[in-house]
Amino acid sequence: MKRQLILFLVLAFFGGMFIITAPTETYAQRSYYVRKVVRNGKVRYVRVPKPSYYRRHRNRINVAGGTVGGAVIGGLLGGRKGALIGAGVGAGSSALYTYKFNKKKRRYVKVRRY
Repeated sequence: MKRQLILFLVLAFFGGMFIITAPTETYAQRSYYVRKVVRNGKVRYVRVPKPSYYRRHRNRINVAGGTVGGAVIGGLLGGRKGALIGAGVGAGSSALYTYKFNKKKRRYVKVRRY
């Protein structure tokens, strides 16, 4: 019985690894087109690269990092209750930093290929 259980676990592991490592086609969009109207009224579509993952989700990543950091420090100092308090303080301070003190404006660099 033990031998069959180990064999099943090993086969399940390799089957799962095959599914994960199987080649897949990626249809990720790396750039998109923006409609631009020039002076004489002509419409031109300009190809614009997509911003990086961090630039698109900057606010969420910064707040999550502050929350985790506060929870770790609070957990080291005060146990379970300290971790909860630290997570709240970390989330609040990182949100304050992200949304009030260090605002960023997205800048898109245009890639023109005519």
